[in-house]
Amino acid sequence: QVQLVESGGGLAQAGGSLRLSCVASGNVRSANLLGWFRQAPGKQRELVARISSEGTVNYADPVAGRFTISRDNTKNTVFLQMNSLKPEDTAVYYCRYGPGPTLWSDIWGQGTQVTVPS
Repeated sequence: QVQLVESGGGLAQAGGSLRLSCVASGNVRSANLLGWFRQAPGKQRELVARISSEGTVNYADPVAGRFTISRDNTKNTVFLQMNSLKPEDTAVYYCRYGPGPTLWSDIWGQGTQVTVPS
């Protein structure tokens, strides 16, 4: 089994920055997919960004150009650098694992709150 532990998040002013980290441990496959999702109150969970072990990156339109996803394969860690934060970025952010470069599993992190006051 794979476990995901997130860190980072918190409170940031509009226009500010935050950085999230997620460490994957356990039976992590060398070819995998890691990504970030978010869920705002009353809304469905949505993809923010994802990155494969090969380095293929995808972003959701609302964050493209502001957020950067990266990873350290030696540490099975994925990062989300969030710049130019907006109040609409307020949500619980979740890390997710996939057992292949284009596959998702149902393995999620515990979530970390990001709050950007209006």
